Amino acid sequence: MIGVSALHAEWTKVRTVPGTIWLLLGTVALTVLLGALATNAMAPGGDPAESALTGVALGQAIVVILAVAMVSGEYATGMIHTSLIAVPKRLDMLAAKGIVVSALVLVAGTVAVLGSIVVGLLALPDLTLTGPVLRASVGSVLYLALIGLLSLGLAVVVRDAAAAIGVVLGLLYLTPIVTTLVSDPDWHDRLRRLSPMTAGLAVQSTVDVVAQPVGPWEGLGVLAGWAAAALLAGAAVLRLRDA
Repeated sequence: MIGVSALHAEWTKVRTVPGTIWLLLGTVALTVLLGALATNAMAPGGDPAESALTGVALGQAIVVILAVAMVSGEYATGMIHTSLIAVPKRLDMLAAKGIVVSALVLVAGTVAVLGSIVVGLLALPDLTLTGPVLRASVGSVLYLALIGLLSLGLAVVVRDAAAAIGVVLGLLYLTPIVTTLVSDPDWHDRLRRLSPMTAGLAVQSTVDVVAQPVGPWEGLGVLAGWAAAALLAGAAVLRLRDA
């Protein structure tokens, strides 16, 4: 059971850092802005929900920075020693960080996705609040939260802010690029199903869903697997390596 003191400590730390609110606002602004641009540029026959939610692919970069900063900042300043004195159970501290970052990202992600959908409803007559669109919206919010957890886990492993951000962004953005270079169709589809961003964002598809290499919720499950693996690796490193 995670102690209330651990949660309170992590909430106090993230609340008192001036950059936190700006990162959350940046996530909302970039997500809505890119979604609006993609909506206005959508080609005929495109997926209106996916177009309106395109900004999630950019907003996630700020989520990565936010989550990494929750770990790397303490290692850079040496505050991690104080944190471990206050919360001796290291896994409790990691769990508290995960809960806090998830809560923050869920709130910011909800605002960002709602804003994107509202813009889409105003600009695209084909976009209506059907079941698939609601699934794409809820899934996009969960996607951002999972990106936060993935970043948090890898940040514990890497510790250095620049290196951790580079690893996560490379995993998210470079994997789809590498996939396009694979000529073998079987391996191409296999890599798309395993890529955390490509698979995770499949939850936004509302048109020709069966033609996608992975289903909406299955794709989000792939991203959840990546996040779980990162957190398990972070937990192992946190327990076995000196602060």
